[in-house]
Amino acid sequence: MTGDEAVYTAPSNPESVFTYGAPMLKFGSGASAEIGFDLGQYGVRRVLVVTDPGVAATGAPQRVADQLAGYGMEARVYDGAHVEPTDESLLAAIEHARATGPWDAFVAVGGGSSIDTAKAVNLLTSNPGELMDYVNAPVGGGRAPSQPLKPLVAVPTTTGTGAESTTVCVLDVLEQKVKSGISHVRLRPVLAVVDPDLTMTQPAGVTAAAGMDILCHALESYTARPYTSYEHKKPEERVPYCGSNPVADMWAERALNLLARSFRTAVRHGDDAQARAEMALAATFAGLGFGNAGVHIPHANAYPIAGRVKDFRPDGYPQEEPMVPHGMAVALTAPEAFRFTFDAQPERHLRAAELLDPSAAKPNDLTEFLPSVLMNLMKDIGIPNGIGGVGYTEADVPALAEGAMKQQRLLATAPRPVSEDDVSGILTRSITLW
Repeated sequence: MTGDEAVYTAPSNPESVFTYGAPMLKFGSGASAEIGFDLGQYGVRRVLVVTDPGVAATGAPQRVADQLAGYGMEARVYDGAHVEPTDESLLAAIEHARATGPWDAFVAVGGGSSIDTAKAVNLLTSNPGELMDYVNAPVGGGRAPSQPLKPLVAVPTTTGTGAESTTVCVLDVLEQKVKSGISHVRLRPVLAVVDPDLTMTQPAGVTAAAGMDILCHALESYTARPYTSYEHKKPEERVPYCGSNPVADMWAERALNLLARSFRTAVRHGDDAQARAEMALAATFAGLGFGNAGVHIPHANAYPIAGRVKDFRPDGYPQEEPMVPHGMAVALTAPEAFRFTFDAQPERHLRAAELLDPSAAKPNDLTEFLPSVLMNLMKDIGIPNGIGGVGYTEADVPALAEGAMKQQRLLATAPRPVSEDDVSGILTRSITLW
């Protein structure tokens, strides 16, 4: 491959502007005890707390509801969010909120699944139309909200998704057997309350899978196509994912520093408060980065890997039905994806590997540096050995590649053009990684 084939054609009128957005942030041990005060600043009276059954069982969502009541608000808990949301589970939550509303604000307590459910509920109780009208094209209608949304406070209990910082809601579209999303700046929570104390109950398997989501958020945003490589946009054409830029780069590098120090410890020693706090900070930093720069190939591949799951049941997650957790699905093709993108930005791939494992020796073939560091980590924390480890074979590659190619919003952020043949090759080489 020549250098010219590795990157996009230079724009005739290069972009000179990048955008940056973030929620207000409250971070630290005990931060979740202050949500009643925080929401009180918005003058709200009725609040729906959105969570899933597993998180509800810890008591944290009810504690949040109780403190809201202490500030004169009526707060109810909806605990029907689905781990890895589907269009069906989101519709059930939306119908519940419509039937019991109107609501002045929402509080999501849980992982990315609960936060994304609350984003969808907020959108569809504030705007006309149906869920699929707003799902990104070509899976859905790609419609933008026409009305403002209510205040949403996001309280993550897992360290990974960064959903508390982003403008995206992710869901499985069951009929199409593909994951997709809704993306608009109005979906971003007004306040992210990150309390590491709430993450202490994460099982090791959840810590590992969700942590790989942090890692890939940082790596993909750091290696994303630079914002200056796009043609100059008109103001109305700007989207949240604008490409790698100096502000997002700073968050990604810092997240990689924290992961290098704490990821393995958090998986192996879940009671280590410092490791948990640093993972929570890493998740926040990576979210503040990728929520603006964007993600690319590993995330595009992850959507069909999760959406077409057969009978894989991961440790630490509900066992009633098969699933490939989002962070795990992202990780499974990441080593091959970064081999593919290396030539577009060699220096960034090398820098990322050094940040993630400062003690690793550079191999003779520099293309292998980041993939080898990634795979060593994946082995250490129990991530399956490629997509074969979650039940896929070469016969599944065409359908998976077709699903990945539907994620053009993500693939457009890759640092080099990506064809269906490219994706098929990455998937095929990811059946077994080591």
